[in-house]
Amino acid sequence: MKIAVGGFHHETNTFAPSKADFDAFARGGAWPALCRGDALFESVSGVNLPVAGFIDEARAGGHQLVPLSWAAATPSDRVTEDAYERIVGQMLEDLAAARGLDGLYLDLHGAMVTEHHQDGEGELLRRVRAIVGKDLPVVVSLDLHANVTPAMVELADALVAYRTYPHVDMAVTGGRGYRLLATLMSGRRLAKVRKALPFLIPLTSGCSFIEPAKGLYESIDERERVPGVASLSFAAGFSPADIWHCGPTVLAFGEDAAATEAAAEELYQAILAQEKGFAGTIMSAEQAVAHAIKVSATAQRPVVLADTQDNPGAGGNGDTVGLLAELVRQRAPRAVIGLLFDPAAAERAHAAGEGATIEIGLGSHSGLPGHEPLRGSYQVKKLGDGRFECTGPFYRGARMELGPMALLEIGGVEVAVASRKAQLADREMLRHVSVDPEERGIVAVKSSVHFRADFQPIAEQVVVAAAPGPNPVDHLQLDYRFLRPGVRLMPTGPLSQGPKQ
Repeated sequence: MKIAVGGFHHETNTFAPSKADFDAFARGGAWPALCRGDALFESVSGVNLPVAGFIDEARAGGHQLVPLSWAAATPSDRVTEDAYERIVGQMLEDLAAARGLDGLYLDLHGAMVTEHHQDGEGELLRRVRAIVGKDLPVVVSLDLHANVTPAMVELADALVAYRTYPHVDMAVTGGRGYRLLATLMSGRRLAKVRKALPFLIPLTSGCSFIEPAKGLYESIDERERVPGVASLSFAAGFSPADIWHCGPTVLAFGEDAAATEAAAEELYQAILAQEKGFAGTIMSAEQAVAHAIKVSATAQRPVVLADTQDNPGAGGNGDTVGLLAELVRQRAPRAVIGLLFDPAAAERAHAAGEGATIEIGLGSHSGLPGHEPLRGSYQVKKLGDGRFECTGPFYRGARMELGPMALLEIGGVEVAVASRKAQLADREMLRHVSVDPEERGIVAVKSSVHFRADFQPIAEQVVVAAAPGPNPVDHLQLDYRFLRPGVRLMPTGPLSQGPKQ
């Protein structure tokens, strides 16, 4: 069979401080840079990405692959109209030029909002169908945090989402997508079911390492084995996307319509029964640091603090210094925090050299109200070029391009600084600047959950801290203007009142 392959990823936090322009996709960073044609195969090879998993399985099946383009940018505010139209334009140009296709696979996120479209993926699929027609089998893999819209379900023949958060099964999900496409290319068609849940799920409580998400995701394999059911997914949604269809969904696809509907309904009811468990708890920055200091005094392993509200993986800029300031104020021993996004500070450190002391205001350059840089004297302890390969389960195989990096120290606390945004979810991000995280008493990470894949195995405890930032755990702090009415803003919480004028 002849299969076209492409992808376009962005997780949009519409409350975040900066947008994703074309350069955010073109320059790369944590994930490969924008690539087109045969360069796609080399760029994603060996990386934990759905498109890589799909390619491996499709090649093993003896199929001919036609590469389109693949692009991803760090989560942020909306994708600019210019970036969207340029990237989608080149993808569709190559799709239109392909002849004799038997199928199409797209590696999408599912929570992309653009300056001109609430549903970036639905609009892309609408344009795809205008080119390939209604009969070509189209399968899409989605992030676990997809906000799955009716248009996405209507325009794709099947959708399949990750089942782990941290997303250690991205490549595996691409393989599931391949098997669905193979079913469709054999001439069979699948019934579709989409069920939207009535509450938003905070990122930190959707982790599949902890309950209730753990048990729910682990149950999907068994629920999916019902005869006539081909695929079952629970997309937890991405709550900081202020759009009509924001929120979690259950998706099911299968040859037996009744069995597919029943499987979706059973999973839907199981999730509803666990709603209260998704509420979660969180400490303030002051409480979290004090707790970490107390535990680390006698622990043999580090306490890991998650600076979740400035997570670059959820739209934060990674530049707030609230948790850093608290670590310094409480004189936290053997503490390190990262990655702090500050290209100017990294440049100053490289100009001064290792061992030098520089007077700077670190961080808080995004212009968020009430945020100020942490000014003081910083010792430059180590420099790096930001180029390294990750080895942890989440970023496995990713070839980082984070620009000049520096390890600075202020008040006995170390800060790993980078010139490009990326959540600290792999120990190599610290090792690159000569920090062995296992040797520190406290490791603070700008991440919500993905860090757990590589850091939880070495942690004495994991503590989630609510330091100031643009990605609040409590959705009641967000001013939703486009969310549909009747959705509970937090599990068991108050209802959305619908779009505002």
